[in-house]
Amino acid sequence: METTIKPVFKKGSGTDIYARLRREATKLVEQLEPLRRNTILFKAFLFPLAYCATWLLALVFAPSPGVYYFCFFLLGIQLVSIFLNIIHDAVHGTLFKGKKANRIMVYLFDLMGANSFIWRQRHIRFHHNYPNVLGWDTDVDQSRLFRLFPSAPHYPMNRYQHLYLPLVYPLFLFNWLLLRDFRDFFNKRKMVHKLIRIPAAEYVKLMFFKVFFLAYTLFIPKFGAGIPWRQAIAGFVMMVLTASVFSLITLLPPHANTENKFPIPDEKNEMPEDWFMHMLETTNDVKESNGFTRFFLGNFNFHVVHHLFPQINHVYYPELTHLLEKYASEYHLPYRKYPLFRTLANHYRLVRQNRVSVNALFGETM
Repeated sequence: METTIKPVFKKGSGTDIYARLRREATKLVEQLEPLRRNTILFKAFLFPLAYCATWLLALVFAPSPGVYYFCFFLLGIQLVSIFLNIIHDAVHGTLFKGKKANRIMVYLFDLMGANSFIWRQRHIRFHHNYPNVLGWDTDVDQSRLFRLFPSAPHYPMNRYQHLYLPLVYPLFLFNWLLLRDFRDFFNKRKMVHKLIRIPAAEYVKLMFFKVFFLAYTLFIPKFGAGIPWRQAIAGFVMMVLTASVFSLITLLPPHANTENKFPIPDEKNEMPEDWFMHMLETTNDVKESNGFTRFFLGNFNFHVVHHLFPQINHVYYPELTHLLEKYASEYHLPYRKYPLFRTLANHYRLVRQNRVSVNALFGETM
């Protein structure tokens, strides 16, 4: 197996500040836990049950195409909510206190079409350790179609990426569910293969759950409810398209925009900042905070504290963010938060800005 030298972070002044912040955060969570534990458990059981109930309603009302499509539209939204509120916390080990229970809940991801094993590697090993680092953040850097990193290789198609963005982005989950997982499993050049060896059993699980997902979203409605193929396929497309748009609106703002840095390791593979400052400079929050974002989106807009404290459940993020803001004011830390539409606009600016290489700006095509 090919080995890869991991980037290393400096030991800077932020290390001591983070240690103090972490101690206060731990005390805060201990105070809030008796009040928040029931909310965590309530979501853990309510959201999957609602997903199953919506699917059953779709079959019951399958003779009415309008109701059927609406149910699959709701399934797309629920898929994202389950990911943000349950799966994402479970993979970080913060949903239940027991490791086994968390591992079981992560399988919800497989049931909803994605592969939990490969995503755990991409998200925990790469994205959380090295956000916005080219070659290491596999959550941000996903395809040659879009050049998001200023230092990334430039391909001819990137010149037009700002134009085809509205056409390609809605296909985000189609790519993830039907193509990307397979590429990460079978393309040995992918980064994940440089650090781990995928067990044979995971290949079996990959195939089994992909077939299972297609079975209950396509084949059971067709052969069990007796609907036409066009209705079954349209419902499937409605579900995945809705989930794609909904998830991108949630996932893009925290990292992939012009307000965030994309640091490059030096010749010794050392990052320019310590770990704490790196997280602050590569991540931002989204200002919107209401009942919907807190309950259905799992406080995902409070994203900076998630990267600082990935071992803490999302129900504590608002209070932890207030604590971080206090530290940011006291120590002049680069904590940032922006309105949703500004972050989305800045993401588009990033895509437009990186459509050409630095050399191309000076008359040379890279």
